Amino acid sequence: MATEAPETQVVTSWKVACDGGEGALGHPRVWLTIPEDTGWVECGYCDKRFVIDRDHAHSDH
Repeated sequence: MATEAPETQVVTSWKVACDGGEGALGHPRVWLTIPEDTGWVECGYCDKRFVIDRDHAHSDH
């Protein structure tokens, strides 16, 4: 049984940064690259899922 990610954000860049979004209660900023084959990546710290909007994605990855 798959567990759903706590938060999902649709993005237009293949490379995204995540810091937990909690200010001082967040986590260290990490850069994540979304694989073209899956179209999404999850943060290893907070499990936030970033999903690429392929119709509006920047090709600068």
